[in-house]
Formats: sequence, structure tokens, C-alpha cells
Amino acid sequence: MAKKSSSGTAAKTSAPAPTQRLPKKKVKKRQQVKKDPHGNIFVVLVQDIPHLGRQGEVVRVRPGYARNYLYPYGLAVAPTEENLRRLEQYKIQIQKAREAKIADLKVLAEQLSRLPVITIEANANEEGHLYGSIGPVEISKYLKNKNLLVEPDMIRMDQHIKEANTIVEVPVHLGYSIEAKIQVAVIAATKR
Repeated sequence: MAKKSSSGTAAKTSAPAPTQRLPKKKVKKRQQVKKDPHGNIFVVLVQDIPHLGRQGEVVRVRPGYARNYLYPYGLAVAPTEENLRRLEQYKIQIQKAREAKIADLKVLAEQLSRLPVITIEANANEEGHLYGSIGPVEISKYLKNKNLLVEPDMIRMDQHIKEANTIVEVPVHLGYSIEAKIQVAVIAATKR
């Protein structure tokens, strides 16, 4: 039998093994949403939202409002470094778009103020009471037929018009603090 030398194996174990560099584990960093002391979160608005803020502003909202409405409909984004950097790039474009929109609304307000009395026919009984009423939807439909893009939510009326042969002054809020007033005359439709 051959003798095994114990010195050969000892030399192999005592020599330092080359160190292997393992790649570092990639740890996913979760984007933590900044919260204020009351639990509200901060979001960057992508569009103007009435009673909340203008496009490009960082506002505080409740987490459920952001998660269930603003984020899914693309109205806001989380204020990450990347989104804030993009926001700075687009602020000039946003401002130009806002100025163009304001100019268009001022032209529309001028056109509305130059309109003569808007006459709407509606069915009424002999006493002058309308069958139904004239509200923002009917006025908006009339204005759209005249190629004036006024939505029903822009027309602010305290109450619908329910009497025939009346002239009512109706305020129109176009947005960006631009307002116009129009005269609406309701007449009874002639029976044939």
C-alpha cells in the first residue's frame, strides 16, 4: 500500500483561496410617499382641478382621494425627484398653454357679451307656465348650435326658468375668473 503524505493536503488547505466577489444584491427601494402630520400626502397636479389647485402645483390631499381618483384618472402624479425634474421642464410649456387657453376664453367671453338676446322656444300652457323648464343644458345646447363652446357646468343659474315670455340675465363662468352675462328670453312655442 502506498502511503499518503499528509503534508500535501495540508498545503492545499492552508493556502488562502482566491476571494470571490459576489454581485451585490439589488434591493428595490420603495418610493415612500411624503405625508404631513395629519396623514395627508403630497401630489403634483397634472391638470387644473377646481377647488384643489392649478397644473404643476404640489398640493396635499387625502391618500384615498389620490389613490382612488387622482392617480387612476391621470390628474396627479407622486412628487418623486424624476417627476419634479420633469415638472420644471414643462412649466414653461404649461404657462404658454394656460395663457393660450385664457386668451381663447376671453375671446369666447367677448363673443358671448356681443350676442343679442338668446331666444328659446318651449311648450307652455295658456297661462305661460312651461311644461318642464329651461336650464343650463338647454342654454348650452343653443349656444353650441351657434358654434360657441359653452358647457352646461359653466352656466350658473340660481333656478331654472319656468315661465314663458320672460327675459333673464344668466351669468356664465368660463374659468380662470373670466365671466360673461347673457340675456335669455323664453317664449311659448306656437301651436300649429
